[in-house]
Amino acid sequence: MRIANAPCSWGVLEFDGMESSAPCAQVLDEIAATGYAATELGDWGFMPTDPQALSAELAARALGMLGAFVPVRLADASAHTAGVETAVRTARLLAATGEAPLVVLADDCGTDPVRTARAGRIIRADGLTDEAWKTFAHGCDTIARAVRDATGLRTVFHPHGAGFVETPWEVDELMQRTDPTLVGLCLDTGHLMLGGGDPLEIYSRHAARVWHVHFKDFEPRVFQRARGGSWNYFESMRHGIFCELGRGAVDFAAMLRELREHGYDDWIVVEQDVLPGMGSPAESARRNRDFLRGLGV
Repeated sequence: MRIANAPCSWGVLEFDGMESSAPCAQVLDEIAATGYAATELGDWGFMPTDPQALSAELAARALGMLGAFVPVRLADASAHTAGVETAVRTARLLAATGEAPLVVLADDCGTDPVRTARAGRIIRADGLTDEAWKTFAHGCDTIARAVRDATGLRTVFHPHGAGFVETPWEVDELMQRTDPTLVGLCLDTGHLMLGGGDPLEIYSRHAARVWHVHFKDFEPRVFQRARGGSWNYFESMRHGIFCELGRGAVDFAAMLRELREHGYDDWIVVEQDVLPGMGSPAESARRNRDFLRGLGV
């Protein structure tokens, strides 16, 4: 297993109005300098969108390109055509610059007011109807098929706070409803815990579908404050619900053992989602890398 980081650890987030807190060159410099071997793309336009220019930036720092987060309002059938176009455009860039990268598909997180307000406190009544599930799963399969046919790349779905697939039962439902030859699972430890899940249990159920792994920690003390204060998803982030690795509730040593036992030998992407301007990203990235070295990776 090899270790990467991503621009979201520097506040580069795929949400409206959340611009990066540092320019692309600085983020790439710091990802390389703090000991990581690859990156994800970040929001479209943050890194160069010309394949030659992007390849040059990566090569100058000996960084690989692993994938890109593509949010789509999947429960809305009218958004699927634009979602296909965005995903294929992104996949073409990845295919020209990356080492077997993936499209990391997600719901258009943070746009539904109920799911955003109740992130981490979702109950079944907050979920999709059966018809909406059919639309959602069809959108996933359609986008993944278009990406595969256009570029040969694979697509993974990323369960995410403030989206319509956050809880363990929603992950299970989506895996049941989507084509296992088309749609894999991005196992994000922090988001799964935010949704009330145990990453180890979810991995044990869906190991064959896990084609991509994000290591993110989850701070339960912040979560308790979030519940008491009824903070929404972004307020919880602002208070540090995704903390440095080893400072929260995720058992990364056990997660690594499970990954090894199931034969996972691909990339692990460290993510410490922060809002722009929060903390000292390079210092956190270095401590996160040192923590994983202490676990043997």
